Amino acid sequence: MTTEKIPESAEFPDEIVGLPHISDATLRDSAHMAGVEFGPKDAATIARLLVKTGVELVEVGMVSGPDSKDADLVLAAHEAVGPERSMTLVVVRDRQQVAQALDEAERLGVRHVMYSIPTSEQHAGLKLGSPSAKFLQTLARSAITQAKERGFHVTFSGEDGARTPKERLVPYVTAGFEAGADRFRLAETVAYLSPWQMEEVIADLTAIDGSEIEIHSHNMLGMAVANSLAAVRAGAQWISATVGGIGERGGNAPLAELLTSLRVIHGDTRFDLTCLTELSRVALKGAGLGEAFQSGPTTPHAFAYELPGQLNHPEAYETLPAELVGNSRELRVRSRLTLALVKWALDGSGVVVDIEAFTPWLAERQVHGGAPLLDRDAIRKAAIDFQAA
Repeated sequence: MTTEKIPESAEFPDEIVGLPHISDATLRDSAHMAGVEFGPKDAATIARLLVKTGVELVEVGMVSGPDSKDADLVLAAHEAVGPERSMTLVVVRDRQQVAQALDEAERLGVRHVMYSIPTSEQHAGLKLGSPSAKFLQTLARSAITQAKERGFHVTFSGEDGARTPKERLVPYVTAGFEAGADRFRLAETVAYLSPWQMEEVIADLTAIDGSEIEIHSHNMLGMAVANSLAAVRAGAQWISATVGGIGERGGNAPLAELLTSLRVIHGDTRFDLTCLTELSRVALKGAGLGEAFQSGPTTPHAFAYELPGQLNHPEAYETLPAELVGNSRELRVRSRLTLALVKWALDGSGVVVDIEAFTPWLAERQVHGGAPLLDRDAIRKAAIDFQAA
């Protein structure tokens, strides 16, 4: 059986206004998947291959304040592809915290920041301490103004934006652009929309005067690529993906499937697809995921978390409960140990230790041991070892 080669001059259905720009979040989203920690060498290799493939922007690292744990990752990507091809996520909680985070971003040579701002009432209430739409807009305006005054290119997000009602989301996005933001990213933090619903949501946003829209989908329902293409059909100019679809909550829009879909469906020949297999190999090895990453709700990592907020409020992050598909919720962590995370792991275990003494002890043991993967049972066993030490 032979497969006919698709001619580059073939005509394709005029379903999208323009071919999208691609950003890749492997060195940010995948790197913060529970239990995954890329090293600087992997970061540099992945960044170079992404740019060689034709990806325009490499999202790398997360900054919330001074002394970011992702500093080495950010610097490695800058060394490999330059800060002008890189973007770093900045967490937004309040004005003072944002100022400190921007100080750190400047120290690292970051030129393009992507603000992570929760927009749904549930996420805003949990992370900002207030579900108020007015407060949300005020916070976004302030953060965007601070960054623009320092000369950053600013993308601002709608974290959990797919579940944010139109009457709350559109005024927020409008306020962000009025404050001077360059781009807005709709984050389908919790896989929630069908492609036809995605088109409606994005159409509301692209109708905003002066808007530039990006889509960032998660793949728990297996529709991240379809939703990304639907977003572009509705006028979005950017798609965020990850190598192999590696990421939290069922994964992200997988880069290879996205680029090959653009090639086959829309005749998009801008990208060097020959890099994709090597990219996948390097990313999977660096992530410690073996030879394959599987998206969807039935995998061991689908409901794995390393943040206490996700473990304590799973309903805010899950498309559907783990138990519905016979799966289970689990903690997976290497070096990103916190007091709250250790407390969650020990609750109900019957093991009583001084958590403030035990956590740094365990963190030091992780460093000396090469940061092996820890789950709840491993932390409980370590606490028993600590008692005996």
